[in-house]
Amino acid sequence: MTDEDRLVAAEHDGEGFDEQQCRLRLVVHDRDRYARFYTVAANPTLWFVQHSLWSLGTAPDFDHDAWTNGYVPVNERMAEATLAELELEPDALVFFHDYHLYLAPAIVRSAWPRLRSSHFVHIPWPESDAWTVLPEPERRGVFAGLLANDVVGFHTARWRRNFLRSCEDVLGAHVEGDVVEHEGRRMLVTARPIGVDPAELDALASDEDVIERERALVASRPEQLVVRVDRTDPSKNVVRGFRAFGLMLERHPELRSRVRMLALLDPSRQDIPEYADYVAAVEREAAALGDAVDLRIGDDFKRSIAAYKQFDVLLVNAVFDGLNLVSKEGPYVNARDGVVVLSENAGSHEELGEWAVSVNPFDVSGQADALYAALTMEPEERRRRLEAIRAHLREHDLAAWGVAQLEDLDRVRSGT
Repeated sequence: MTDEDRLVAAEHDGEGFDEQQCRLRLVVHDRDRYARFYTVAANPTLWFVQHSLWSLGTAPDFDHDAWTNGYVPVNERMAEATLAELELEPDALVFFHDYHLYLAPAIVRSAWPRLRSSHFVHIPWPESDAWTVLPEPERRGVFAGLLANDVVGFHTARWRRNFLRSCEDVLGAHVEGDVVEHEGRRMLVTARPIGVDPAELDALASDEDVIERERALVASRPEQLVVRVDRTDPSKNVVRGFRAFGLMLERHPELRSRVRMLALLDPSRQDIPEYADYVAAVEREAAALGDAVDLRIGDDFKRSIAAYKQFDVLLVNAVFDGLNLVSKEGPYVNARDGVVVLSENAGSHEELGEWAVSVNPFDVSGQADALYAALTMEPEERRRRLEAIRAHLREHDLAAWGVAQLEDLDRVRSGT
């Protein structure tokens, strides 16, 4: 929350207010508690657990203070705000999102038993053993919090399957199909991959600022352009991607003057040591490749759209990713029959894998071969794959995802 947000919250005495056709309530937290919540408990602890990033021989040392005096009170405050809004609109449906608020649903339900809520988890859900990084009380609290909802949603059948199995392992819950029974309640667990907004992307692709950035890219681009657009997050696997690109150039030196990688990276969570260290590693790897890599670190989404339009190959080699919207946004606006090289551990692989060139995120040699295969793919095959991805994205768009969330809650309410 910015200082400006705090001022706006104070102007409304912490109450909700109408803003752009919706009601908004800004929940102000003690700064020290929020720091424990966000920069220790949520990130990196939960984020690293769910993306399988911890090197368990050395890290982490579980931080009880950050959990007890950060994650728990922030969830309590968010639950209090939710309850205040339910007092004003008792029949409202409540939608919780992601790993920041795993405890809040149970707090709300204990005070509001007739709650109708859904919790969508946008990041991967690992297998049961990964959760032993959290001590048993905290581990059970995460699962019990999620199972206080009526619906728990994930982007893929893989993450849903892991969640269902771990509900049995961690809580001893009864699982039958896509329903979990726990403490006398039944919860529906769904797989609903989020889509893009085609109208928004169409508008962005023709935006004058995007076109201006695209002209600059065209003026300086080589014959072929490999693009990656990511945050500077260890889960995005940027370092291995650079190594793979360098290895491909070693194996195919005839491409050195004909292809370049453009890496557009948005700086992420630089107040967390693991993230700051990763940026340094990214910069070192890029420097080792010289002018074969054009590394740009900064927040410029319109530049990313321009790069999406111009890629010949889009590299998405995430270690693990709940979905990965880059793998959808990029091909949707691309103007060069570009090929997507996609990690098998990205959630979007479940939808797009048949039209992408699949890679194992840990296999640098395999990624190098995949980049070469994508760069040298026949034009007709490139076009066929891209058109298939676009057709899928138009059918399974953001609006359809929103409708599915409401339908799932209706399904629970009707008992079907």
